[in-house]
Amino acid sequence: MEKFSRSQRVAAITKNLVENPNKIINLNYFAEILSAAKSSISEDIVIVRDVLERLDAGAVETISGASGGVRFVCKISESDREDFAVKLCSVLEDKCRIIPGNFIYMTDIMYNPEIVHKAGVILASKFSELELDYVVTIETKGVPLAYEVARMLGVQLIIVRRDSRVTEGPTVSINYVSGSSKRIQSMSLSKKSMKKGSKCIFIDDFLKAGGTALGIIDLLTEFESELLGIGVLVDSIEKKKKLIDNYVSIIQYKGISDEGFAILAPSVHQK
Repeated sequence: MEKFSRSQRVAAITKNLVENPNKIINLNYFAEILSAAKSSISEDIVIVRDVLERLDAGAVETISGASGGVRFVCKISESDREDFAVKLCSVLEDKCRIIPGNFIYMTDIMYNPEIVHKAGVILASKFSELELDYVVTIETKGVPLAYEVARMLGVQLIIVRRDSRVTEGPTVSINYVSGSSKRIQSMSLSKKSMKKGSKCIFIDDFLKAGGTALGIIDLLTEFESELLGIGVLVDSIEKKKKLIDNYVSIIQYKGISDEGFAILAPSVHQK
C-alpha cells in the first residue's frame, strides 16, 4: 500500500472533515485509506484541530464510544461575521438595486455561491449545537441559502410548497395570514417528506413581520414536530412588531432613504 507523509495525511483528513460537516467519521476509516496506525491518525487530527481553531475556521470534535470518531463543526469568528455583513450591506445599498414598489433586487445575491456559502456558515454556526433532523424553508429565493445551511449542519433540507403538487403525493396544507400584507395564504408539505417528532430550524432570505415563519410553526405542528430556531439573511425592521421573536439575522433593512438608497446595517438581533 502507498504510504503518505504526515503533511499529506493532514491535508487528506482536513479535506474529508470539511467536506462532510457534522458527520462522524471513524478513525478506522482514515487509518485504512491512509495506510497509517490509529495512533498516527490521532496525532494528525490534533494538528488539524489546532490549525482550524487558530484560524477560527471551525472545530473538530471527538466523539467517544464504539461508533465514535471525529467530526467537523462549522464556526466563524465575530469579526469575520461582522466584516461579511458590512460588505453585504455595501453591495445592497447600491441605488440601482431599488425597483418599483421600493423593493431591493436580491436575486443575484441569493444565487451567488460565494455569498451564499459565507451566509450559510454564519447561520449554521448559530445552530450547530442543536440536535436537528431537518432545515425547512419555503419555495422562494431563500432555497440556496437554506440548502447551504443544511449542508453545513449535515441534515436534510425540506422545501415547503406554496401549493400542493401531484408529484408530491398526499400533502398536509394549512392557511396562514401574511404578517406584512395581512392576506390569507397557503403552504403545503408532502406527508412523506418528514418523520413525526422531528426537530427543525427555518431558514429564509428576508423576514418582514414573521407571518411565514409562524405558518411554518403551525405546519410543523401537523407533523407533531418542533421548530427550534429561525435564521434569515435580511431582517426588515420597518415593522417594529414581529409575530415571532426567536430568530437570528445577518443584516437589518431599515427602509429607503429620501435619496432613494436602501438603509442597511449589520444585524444586532441575535435572540
